[in-house]
Amino acid sequence: MSTARRDRRHAGYAAFLAHRLSGVLLALFLPLHFLTLGLALDGAQQLDAFLALTELPGVKASEWALVVLLGVHLTFGLRVLALELLPWRGLRKHWIGWGAGLALAAGLLFVAGVT
Repeated sequence: MSTARRDRRHAGYAAFLAHRLSGVLLALFLPLHFLTLGLALDGAQQLDAFLALTELPGVKASEWALVVLLGVHLTFGLRVLALELLPWRGLRKHWIGWGAGLALAAGLLFVAGVT
């Protein structure tokens, strides 16, 4: 088996991929966010009409996914910074588990309405 294929089955590669994909998906969300901010500048009536859509179940699920994506991007980004800037060596696989767990916990707190 080639080294490249073996490296892609490693947990560190999965964390790298999750960090990059969450960043891309968050970037795709930005135009919708800016549209909402622009509607707020246009007046309360247009903003209220747009925000009424947030009560739809699909939008609620998207909000949860957005919170989880933010958590994944934050925790795995902190992992990358720690690997780059701190004197520790190695991949620190347990950081991957903690990062994924914290991201899911943030999503569950959001769903529970505790946030």
